[in-house]
Amino acid sequence: MKGLFKSKPRSPADIVRLTRDLLPYTDRSVSFPDLKESKREEKVAELNKSLRDLKVILYGNSEAEPVAEACAQLTQEFFKGDTLRRLITSLPNLNLEARKEATQVVANLQRQQVKSRLIASDYLESNIDLMDILVEGFENTDMALHYGTMFRECIRHQVVAKYVLDSEHVKKFFYYIQIPNFDIAADAAATFKELLTRHKSTVAAFLTKNENWFFADYNSKLLESSNYITRRQATKLLGDILLDRSNSAVMTKYVSSMDNLRILMNLLRESSKSIQIEAFHVFKLFVANQNKPSDIINILVANRNKLLRLLADIKLDNDTEDEVERERFERFEADKAQVVREIASLKLSGGLT
Repeated sequence: MKGLFKSKPRSPADIVRLTRDLLPYTDRSVSFPDLKESKREEKVAELNKSLRDLKVILYGNSEAEPVAEACAQLTQEFFKGDTLRRLITSLPNLNLEARKEATQVVANLQRQQVKSRLIASDYLESNIDLMDILVEGFENTDMALHYGTMFRECIRHQVVAKYVLDSEHVKKFFYYIQIPNFDIAADAAATFKELLTRHKSTVAAFLTKNENWFFADYNSKLLESSNYITRRQATKLLGDILLDRSNSAVMTKYVSSMDNLRILMNLLRESSKSIQIEAFHVFKLFVANQNKPSDIINILVANRNKLLRLLADIKLDNDTEDEVERERFERFEADKAQVVREIASLKLSGGLT
């Protein structure tokens, strides 16, 4: 007879609604006069289980793959009922395991389509202030990695990335990526890179509008940072930005600056081989510019011998059988040879001899 009274399994939408109803019990500042502490703990335990259930529906497990229809039902209910906002604001009240589950759920929902539409994008456009909460999460040691993961998934949506780039938030990353906590700094650096490389047209518009202050801060706070890892990551990212075709106009202006050239020449002199190589990929743009300003030409000529010696010493490893690495080595050597020829052929500009 027991089998007749088994409870009906909850639908994905039911689990979302249950999660939403249980979240208030995690907030210790909210009192429930008729609720004993033991009962509150039961509610929190039930919430933790529902978060695990949501994660299994979205990701599957060792026994089953995710079911598209179940994922769609879950996603629709999640955004219809404002559960995303409640989960994000409740995150500090959860235990570590529940935070991990919640982070994975929020991250996955950014990619879920309902009737071929990313409804997370529409929701965030109408609730864009949630990005303010996620950005500020980088300043909370306990929450930074969770909020950082959520933030990085949310800026997959172009409308969200544009909001962040157009706000004062983008300036905060110059600080976040130098936070003493290595894990948080690395997470912030990964997020900063995503923000500046994913949405080509949005990034190009941002850089065109803000290139003066942006590159001034980028140079002084990142490329000239006292932190080796910051300098290395920033040099690599600068190359990624300037070598992107969408940013060709910004690149042309950047490589026409004498101050920018001096910074890159200093990076070429770094003891770190990694920084030297990444700096070369940017430096070659100054040399390849067919419309070099006279002051750029004169600096290159004045430092010709030093530069040629430096370039001769910068080498990629060539002791691998890997075909991709071999091609990378050959391309680097070809680029370097071209740069050397160009520098060697330069003559002083502006009537100087």
